[in-house]
Amino acid sequence: MSDTTLARTAAAKPAFSLGRLLLEGRAFFALILIVAVFSFLSPNYFTVSNFLIMASHVAIYGILAVGMLLVILNGGIDLSVGSVLALSGVIAGALMQGVEMQALGVILYPPVWAVVVLTCALGAAVGAVNGVLIAWFKVPAFVATLGVMYVARGVALLMTNGLTYNNLSGRPELGNTGFDWLGFNRLAGIPISVLVLAAIAVLAGLMLSRSAFGRWLYASGGNERAADLSGVPVKRVKITVYTLSGMLAAVAGLVLSSQLTSAGPTAGTTYELTAIAAVVIGGAALTGGRGTVRGTMLGAFVIGFLSDGLVIIGVSSYWQTVFTGAVIVLAVLMNSIQYGKGPRKG
Repeated sequence: MSDTTLARTAAAKPAFSLGRLLLEGRAFFALILIVAVFSFLSPNYFTVSNFLIMASHVAIYGILAVGMLLVILNGGIDLSVGSVLALSGVIAGALMQGVEMQALGVILYPPVWAVVVLTCALGAAVGAVNGVLIAWFKVPAFVATLGVMYVARGVALLMTNGLTYNNLSGRPELGNTGFDWLGFNRLAGIPISVLVLAAIAVLAGLMLSRSAFGRWLYASGGNERAADLSGVPVKRVKITVYTLSGMLAAVAGLVLSSQLTSAGPTAGTTYELTAIAAVVIGGAALTGGRGTVRGTMLGAFVIGFLSDGLVIIGVSSYWQTVFTGAVIVLAVLMNSIQYGKGPRKG
């Protein structure tokens, strides 16, 4: 190999840059810093039991964030996930109370699996409405999902008259034992909700990296016009990602209702912002086409571990909001620095 070739090869390889490493791995390093700081401030923070409890809290944000990642990769936004979470919990709570059939004079108590399936189907249907409004009727994503956010929250309030379903234990004699297991049971010491999050993250990661749909999603989010001309079913991809986002919001609603053993119409308020924050902190670009499930999971853990750490050391909930907002602004600033220069990367 000639000296010229060696020189070209060396020039082709980017030089190591500590700043670039810190920028691209910011979510991971932020998580390590958070764990280190709160472990120093509180002896109760760095324990296995506390990490498992915090991970079960993160599961709700993480599930929402995976759905939000799919939407943001497509170049959109979904402001309705918090309201869909609440509506799904309310629907599940209503089904657990029993469905009265006045014409027949009976009350039906659907089994838990049926409650889960119906609730997820509802979330998917609401998400599909978002997708159709955006893909076919060209309604801006912000406006469409904002409207659906209010509608879903309003329906939840109407169904409950502003009250909360507190009895989600079901009727054991009728084969309906409730879904407390989702929020409290453990498998090999790991909370079921964390295992659900892990399964969803793995499936989403495989879908994005190993399937044609994943390639279509990155392509349509990176440049929708070019993707359309290349034969990518842009409208179908758009409807699918909003449908998946709605379904995952319903799953998060089931997990939250199970953890709280109650379902209320005000649950999930501002959770859509938390989900967006997790995606942004994880390195995804709000303009679409760039982001990973791995980064989003790190972002969700950053937010969850930060919030729980502030609670453990006794910081006011008002300051928690301030810190979370500051983290979001900093993450967006870093994204601008990272993606502001150079060509797009799919």
